[in-house]
Amino acid sequence: MAITFEGVFPAMVTPMTADEEVDCSTLAEVVNYLIEAGVGGLIPLGSTGEYYALNAAERETVLKGTLEAAAGRVPVLAGANAGATREVVDYCRQAEQLGAAGVLLAAPYYSLPTADELFEHFRVVSESIAIPIMLYNYPGRTGVDMTPDLVGRLAELDQVRYVKESTGDVTRVSEIIRTCGEKITVFCGCDTLALESFLLGAVGWVGGVVNVLPKEHVELFDLAVRKQDFNAARKLYYKLLPTLSLMEGGGKYTQFVKAGCALTGHPVGPPRRPLCPPDAEELAGLRESLRLLQS
Repeated sequence: MAITFEGVFPAMVTPMTADEEVDCSTLAEVVNYLIEAGVGGLIPLGSTGEYYALNAAERETVLKGTLEAAAGRVPVLAGANAGATREVVDYCRQAEQLGAAGVLLAAPYYSLPTADELFEHFRVVSESIAIPIMLYNYPGRTGVDMTPDLVGRLAELDQVRYVKESTGDVTRVSEIIRTCGEKITVFCGCDTLALESFLLGAVGWVGGVVNVLPKEHVELFDLAVRKQDFNAARKLYYKLLPTLSLMEGGGKYTQFVKAGCALTGHPVGPPRRPLCPPDAEELAGLRESLRLLQS
């Protein structure tokens, strides 16, 4: 029976040593920390995982390390993005062979494919694997918007079953659900619209700040979706929002996430250049935000 994905799925950081090498021992610690906090699954090699800065061997190392550390306790969806369809197919097949439960796929970057070209891209990928695809719609990163109508077309493909919606337009959640019905399951991909997305029918949350505050993310999801205690969910959400807004709105998401991990006692090293750690002023602001959240 196929696994149904729901709950909080961290877009995992890729831990680095001081000289920007993949830190496999810390990766295993991150996996255990997140699972013990109650996450529903793991997503290595997304944008927060700096997949674009890793070579093919490093990507395989990260995926193998994540799967080994998870040891079947939660499903692992592998980021398998690349610039060409044939590369995406290769990464997806590798993920399936290694034991990933699914793959997370954005539009191929830089080339700006049309809607028809995107459909053909995902058709080829869908026919190449037997595990579910979670679409990742983030036009702010890819330059291409997978509209609800296009998502509806893609939902006709056998393996396209989920979408991480990251446009920042909360109405997309309801539009996708109305357009696709039960063919597509929506995950919130915008941290500052999490509660709104849950109220409209999203049944999961993919975010990078989960690496920093996993228990708080899981608690909010449980209150809003599983218990439907909206008063308690709203109270926690408003408490989290200043930190979520700071990290999502500053244009340095991965940098802030990695810094936040260190500030909460789980250091994961620096981002890989060209990204750089936050400066002293930014770090002070993040530290104060986390202090107020945890007070």
